[in-house]
Amino acid sequence: MTREDRATTMSWVIENGRALVDGDWSERPLHVEGAHIADTAGRPRRLDASGLLVLPGIIDIHGDAFERQIMPRPGVRFDVGLALRDTDRQLVANGITTTFHGVTISWEPGLRSLEAARSFIASLYALRPRLSCDTRLHLRWETFALDAVAEVTEWLSLEPSPILAFNDHTTGSVLKGTIARKIGQMAERSGLSREDYMALLDAVWARRDEVPAAIAELAASARAGGNVLLAHDESSPEERARFRALGARSCEFPLNVETAAAARAGGEDVILGAPNVVRGGSHNGAMDARTAVEAGHCTVLTSDYHYPSPLHAAFALADGDPAALARYWSLVSANAARAAGLPDRGSLATGKRADLILVDMSDRHHPQVVATMVAGRIVHARRALGESPVAAPSVAAPALAVG
Repeated sequence: MTREDRATTMSWVIENGRALVDGDWSERPLHVEGAHIADTAGRPRRLDASGLLVLPGIIDIHGDAFERQIMPRPGVRFDVGLALRDTDRQLVANGITTTFHGVTISWEPGLRSLEAARSFIASLYALRPRLSCDTRLHLRWETFALDAVAEVTEWLSLEPSPILAFNDHTTGSVLKGTIARKIGQMAERSGLSREDYMALLDAVWARRDEVPAAIAELAASARAGGNVLLAHDESSPEERARFRALGARSCEFPLNVETAAAARAGGEDVILGAPNVVRGGSHNGAMDARTAVEAGHCTVLTSDYHYPSPLHAAFALADGDPAALARYWSLVSANAARAAGLPDRGSLATGKRADLILVDMSDRHHPQVVATMVAGRIVHARRALGESPVAAPSVAAPALAVG
């Protein structure tokens, strides 16, 4: 395929694969007209998906692995534009067609400072038209970052609209909770000695009475602007209820089953990390994501800190069962689209964005993304797909269930 072909939206018919359509497997050809799934396509180019699954592209609502491209070692920084381009290649190679970069806006200096967030956001919005993945912004506001409220409010009006998530890692640090053991790592990330970091933490904690009003102010701005609002690390059903009242529509990384169950009882999405599934448990002692999925307490899996994990988590949960894969794939596609407020994607239904991936699952423990299409453009391909020149319009064959 030429560079010109890649840069131009075309018409396609994807043949001989097994496509996940409306929750079931189909062997009908899948048509793409321009940027969308269509019933038919006029004079399409043909893609041979023999032996491959055709799946809705992965929607990653929360991921911060890009930070490793910016600062691969403590104190070692690289250009943000270089980091974003490298991350973009990782995303599409792992089947992620829409991503929300989780940018932490903290009171810390260094990688998660307000100044670093300004630089990152400016670079992202300047570069995103040239990125292959539909790359968006997830503002992870630390609730004690009181001096950042005005700028975060301004960023809420960016287009496309950012997600806003409330994060509080300060209280746990001060009260010697689950975050206290990370103090050394947090100090190193910020470029401070442990003693200087603790002194800064004490000064921040002294302003804790101002935090509830700041949360309410930002929540009101998000509601007024139509931004998706999330709350991170909720610790109880009561805390879920408080953030629900503020407009937080999903429960992101709840700390226990009771909180997740309360969210699901309220019809809300619960977001957990796909690496938790892939690794067989949480790296920090949080609730087990596989158990939560199987119990109906988790509806969305996200990359968190590892871009390959959403793909591999869905396949690991299915364990080779096509019917199970059809169910679990919604965790990284349709359900994620719903939680992110993106009704135009997440499935291969007619009229949806043509965001899709071709996957080789001949080794079910190590599925491989063979090709990735974003808005009708092939942006990643590991091998030739038997493309043929422009052909006459094809006629769809009857659907066949798989498994």
